[in-house]
Amino acid sequence: MPNYIQVITTAETKEDAQRIAAALVERRLAACVQVAGPITSTFRWEGKVQTATEWQCIAKTRGDLYARVETAIRELHPYQVPEIVATPIASGSQAYLDWIDAEVPPQSDNTGGRSSC
Repeated sequence: MPNYIQVITTAETKEDAQRIAAALVERRLAACVQVAGPITSTFRWEGKVQTATEWQCIAKTRGDLYARVETAIRELHPYQVPEIVATPIASGSQAYLDWIDAEVPPQSDNTGGRSSC
């Protein structure tokens, strides 16, 4: 798994997306989670093409935390099969990557200043 990743999930309501975002940050599993939407998703479910309005969560974290992030999303998510997709962060400003490390440390601490997500 790459050193830094973005984990994407979608939720049916803004409230569900914000709840997932807050939990990931509070548990120090993500340095930042952006909630965007509404978006329109078109997908096949139970043999039918469906369209839904959803809210997207994009979590910035470290690759070694992916399994814990996935477990937390599954635990918090109302969908039977939530989208949980990780994409690598190929590169980024060193200051931003250092901030991710400070916010999602191996052992929880209170380090870190304010940064833009």
